[in-house]
Amino acid sequence: MKELVLGGARSGKSQFAEDQARATGKQLIYIATGGAGDDEMAQRIALHQRSRGDQWTLIEEPVKLAEAISSVDCKDKAIVIDCLTLWLTNCLMQDVFEEEKNAFLEVLPTLNSDIFIVSNEVGSGIVPLGALSRQFVDQSGWLHQSLAKICDRVNLIVAGLPLNLKGA
Repeated sequence: MKELVLGGARSGKSQFAEDQARATGKQLIYIATGGAGDDEMAQRIALHQRSRGDQWTLIEEPVKLAEAISSVDCKDKAIVIDCLTLWLTNCLMQDVFEEEKNAFLEVLPTLNSDIFIVSNEVGSGIVPLGALSRQFVDQSGWLHQSLAKICDRVNLIVAGLPLNLKGA
């Protein structure tokens, strides 16, 4: 089972994905794509880690997502990937997004684990100023569309509440 969990900042999407993964009763793997570039981000990461507890195996991978997820894939595991838009940013900054996106989209349907993919829905606002910002919004939207086709379920989280867009 593959599930895409979309939402805005502080919408509750990570908590929702974690709860969904816990409900499977499987071994829990957490693939974190963000890095602590400053003190505030380090505090956010620490808060996320404390709230998850020690039942999760943590893998930190900012770019090579397809490799990271493939390396732990097993039918007895539930994997949360958090957050796809941070991964997108990392890949854009290293100019490897097309290659890494294609690898991820190619491997995802072949995986046996239950996968919960957390991502920010950023396309509901105005068209941003600046080429890199527009590229980020465009690539994010296209990536979400591709994932929605592959995933069994898609949920949009608003104010901590899920709105089911695909699947039961």
